[in-house]
Amino acid sequence: MSNSAFLAMGAGVVGLGALGLIGLSAVGGAPKEAPAQIAASTALSGAEQDAFRSEVRAYLMDNPEVLMEAIGVLEARQAEQQAAGDVEMLRVNADDLYNDPNSWIGGNPDGDITIVEFLDYRCGYCRRAHGEVNELLTSDGNIRLIVKEFPILGEASLRSSQFAVAVKLAAGDEAYKAAHDALIDLRPDPSDAVLAQLAATLGLDGEAIIADMTGDAVQKVIAENLALGQRLSINGTPTFVMGDQMVRGYLPLEGMQQVVAEERG
Repeated sequence: MSNSAFLAMGAGVVGLGALGLIGLSAVGGAPKEAPAQIAASTALSGAEQDAFRSEVRAYLMDNPEVLMEAIGVLEARQAEQQAAGDVEMLRVNADDLYNDPNSWIGGNPDGDITIVEFLDYRCGYCRRAHGEVNELLTSDGNIRLIVKEFPILGEASLRSSQFAVAVKLAAGDEAYKAAHDALIDLRPDPSDAVLAQLAATLGLDGEAIIADMTGDAVQKVIAENLALGQRLSINGTPTFVMGDQMVRGYLPLEGMQQVVAEERG
């Protein structure tokens, strides 16, 4: 049975009563019925419903690709709806995304495309994406990168972000970048001893940085990032904002390059 025949069958079963009424009316054999009476007369009987369900099941068993086609259409519609919603969320939150003075900016500060990355240092996919993001910035040369500390995977994540923000506030962007790269590769838990040693390798006072980690200034930066992520419906890392698009999850270099090309038009 073809798709069109299958659909026609369903329509035919539903319309049997109505066709009969039309035929009678055409020859003057029956009075015109009210809408409620027509609806009642066109309803499927129990036997007809069972037969129709059996036909539907048999058709889908013989043609399972129809289900995949339907799922594909549904997913495409959902993706379009999410993309439209993302554009509006990005517009409303643009100032916090792009003009936050506490977020580190890398790449080309005057680039024609801005990428905002929400990351967690203990996230395996963030670590995997780190090298590819750096390669994208190096190979393109016209991209601005903004990093948002977004610790959502537990205490170790929070301490790592607190350390990175404390370093930035105390020593500036260059020191932050060095701490950021080190924390991405850090395997042991970020205990005070581990972080103090890391601070020493950066030429910083480890005790002072650790003391600053729980200060109001650091807490404010992280709280604002988490609130921004909530407004943008971000619940995983990495998440990238690339022009008018939000990319939730890891994206390989080729995928990033494709999105950048789309945004440039």
